[in-house]
Amino acid sequence: MSSPVTPLSRVSRGRSNRGGAGPRGAAVPEVGPAGCGAWVALPGTGAGTGHGALHRGRLRPGRAAAPGRRPQDSGNVKQLYALVSETLRYSPVLDSIMDGAALLKAEKKLPPHLAKVLVYDLLFGKGLKCGGRWKVLVLKHRARLQAELARLKVRRKVSCNEDLLVPTEGVIQALQVPRYVRVNTLKTCKDDVVDYFKRQGYSYLGRAARMEELSSLSGKQFLLDPHLPELLVFPPQTDFHENRLYVAGHIILQDKASCLPAFLLSPPSGSHVIDACAAPGNKTSHMAAILKNKGQIFAFDLDPNRLATMSTMLVRAGASCCELANQDFLTVDPSDPKYSNVTYILLDPSCSGSGMVNRLPAEESAPSSERLRALARFQRKALSHALRFPALQRLAYSTCSVQQEENEDVVWDVLQEHGTAFRLVNVLPSWPHRGLATFPGAECCLRACPAATLTNGFFVAVLERQQECTSQGSSSSLPAEAEVDGGAERSQDGEGRGPRATRKKRRKKSPCVK
Repeated sequence: MSSPVTPLSRVSRGRSNRGGAGPRGAAVPEVGPAGCGAWVALPGTGAGTGHGALHRGRLRPGRAAAPGRRPQDSGNVKQLYALVSETLRYSPVLDSIMDGAALLKAEKKLPPHLAKVLVYDLLFGKGLKCGGRWKVLVLKHRARLQAELARLKVRRKVSCNEDLLVPTEGVIQALQVPRYVRVNTLKTCKDDVVDYFKRQGYSYLGRAARMEELSSLSGKQFLLDPHLPELLVFPPQTDFHENRLYVAGHIILQDKASCLPAFLLSPPSGSHVIDACAAPGNKTSHMAAILKNKGQIFAFDLDPNRLATMSTMLVRAGASCCELANQDFLTVDPSDPKYSNVTYILLDPSCSGSGMVNRLPAEESAPSSERLRALARFQRKALSHALRFPALQRLAYSTCSVQQEENEDVVWDVLQEHGTAFRLVNVLPSWPHRGLATFPGAECCLRACPAATLTNGFFVAVLERQQECTSQGSSSSLPAEAEVDGGAERSQDGEGRGPRATRKKRRKKSPCVK
């Protein structure tokens, strides 16, 4: 039996994502926040590496975890991630305490970022049980740091540590977004997962009829999502990281908006598909499930560490139709015979991550106009490159950004560049939040946000290749019915009906391809 994930067939010598390369497939300045899946690396910790390893140009996938068993080292990784996340959450408080205690002035060799982690663990965590020689330096100032914490509470008139935190908009939104659980149909089925949770004491309320029902969940209630057939919905902050189904890869913890690209692309079983900027791999495993592991997914990513982690995750998910390549997607040759049968592409390029509700405090501010321009240039280049694959029939473009520059503007510019070859598809008409009306037919695109859709902020556009025109008259890159003045509509005998008759008829139709 072949390995569930094909080893890396190509290893490009591109830049790492530190200092200028995009973390998810191609070189681009300052892209991808940690909230989009990148690991947070701390000085001296070694954090940031994946569970796989590159060896002479090949990826050695980690072993799949047996049901009920945790992958090796996953406990340490989870603890480290929690420590870093909580340190960042308390960052302004820690700055005040460390300044008041003059810690960094007294210990000039102590790295500031590491000092902040150690002080968090000392005052708010488990009492600084590790840290080596740096621990000794911080413990010398224990009394002063504890006194500064007490003074800060007095000044702010609070008695609880949590009350020192000022809730950010992102934190408030994150508390409102439900926990979405995608059933991995490569290993199980929805009914079996529902039965499992019912045996665990959860109350299944059936399929939600309206989006509003998702916001009223509490306790151990859960629903089936009204749009996606394998997506279960639980109350916000429900934690399944220790659950047996999650550890064994039977369920995937994935935001609903992140499930939309693969769901809307919907490649038939047996298709050849490209996942252009694939890591961390949730969308890749979703496409493998849609394909039922029949066909081929070519998954590209520029970051070897993220790709190694992705390989381990795909093994756990049981995805056996994926070939991973540590390569910049922009360097992939569309005319290569290897990709001659690629008819579907999922493009989820590096972006500002401005839609992520669980962004780190340092990333709360809006991206600069300069950074947005750089990202948009890369995104246009990636989308235009993807549309050059000769057999391509359908493409899903998505970002976890809410910025028009990365979404509608990119799609419109590339559609104009490619003329009549591709059109937007009107996907999921019942979806309440549509694209910004920046060009005719932009409502074919989908947007997502915590307030309107109870998800992270997201954008999805689906493009399809136009069938060659025969007797349909002129056409353009606009959605079919959006071309009111694009030429007289033809009657069955080929005679033009005239612009007035055309406008009258087309007013009744949606300005998007059905």
